[in-house]
Amino acid sequence: MTIVWTVCAFLSGSFMFSYWLGLIAKKNLKTVGDGNPGALNLWKAAGYKLGVVVIILDFLKGYLILLFILGYEKVQGYSIISISLAPIIGHAFSPFLKGKGGKAIAVTFGVWSALSSFEASLAFAVVLAILLSAIKVINRGKSTSTEADGLQVVVGFLLLGAYLYMRDYSDAILWVWLGNFLLLVYTHRYELAVYLKRR
Repeated sequence: MTIVWTVCAFLSGSFMFSYWLGLIAKKNLKTVGDGNPGALNLWKAAGYKLGVVVIILDFLKGYLILLFILGYEKVQGYSIISISLAPIIGHAFSPFLKGKGGKAIAVTFGVWSALSSFEASLAFAVVLAILLSAIKVINRGKSTSTEADGLQVVVGFLLLGAYLYMRDYSDAILWVWLGNFLLLVYTHRYELAVYLKRR
């Protein structure tokens, strides 16, 4: 059953709503921003209304499938690792886009909202807000760059790992965090590389 649930979660995560809604809005996301078929580029291309809709849809495709599976009494222990990571992997490497995908931020929030009853996702949001405020102070109120945003997400999720450890979450959940962290490093690799090169 773990394999079945993992496949179901992967397929849920692989639905690329941003790309499809972009096509409906006659916007080619491959030509917007960094060419990423994600919610941020749809926001830039078609406006905040579609952007917000896609963020919600991306959140739900990680949240609802995990919420349903976690309610299934036979799913427990380490079997939750592959199931939890599957929606994120599906979004980052969608078969609907020939293995390409988005940066998996919204779906990550969805997964962790289901895994921790919103505790971890709220903690992550607070950490991101604090980091954003700190960056703005350093930049004297200037808007941050795409590269700095990528670094903010990765560092923020790294700090979330420390929070989960201090809160004494199970080993299985910590393994989920590690896999998620590595995926976020991968999906933000270009931003991280550019940021580090400029430094």
